[in-house]
Amino acid sequence: MAQMLATLQTDLNAARKAGDKALVMLLGSIISDVKNREIELKRDLVDDDVTEVLRKGIKRRRESIEMFDKGGRVDLATTERNEVDALGKYLPPEVNPEEIRAAVVAAIDGGAANVGAVMGKVMGQFKGRAEGGTINAIVREELAKRA
Repeated sequence: MAQMLATLQTDLNAARKAGDKALVMLLGSIISDVKNREIELKRDLVDDDVTEVLRKGIKRRRESIEMFDKGGRVDLATTERNEVDALGKYLPPEVNPEEIRAAVVAAIDGGAANVGAVMGKVMGQFKGRAEGGTINAIVREELAKRA
């Protein structure tokens, strides 16, 4: 079992004992997503897989925040923000943007000439440690400098 999944389950049990219903619901749904991913992949998950599930959960919640803000539902947006913060604590530390930029420049110098080619070379290096949107923004920025 992935260490990160074990941590999530331990924290879920602690939240149950403490009577923190919001955290129990949040961790329960994330653990369920992790188990579904395990079934989908038909293998035991490693921490990178669990991190990917967490990032998808955070991304979904950020999209919800945007929609709730547009709809004027401050209460629901606040709940989603709290969930993003709670899930963010389980993610590994973010990679320095300059490290990403160096990898992007190396990929471009190596012959990758479009966003897809650069992303293909760079994403594997930062899987689970950086968001795709962040990497994509840096790729577009660096390609624009060379155009």
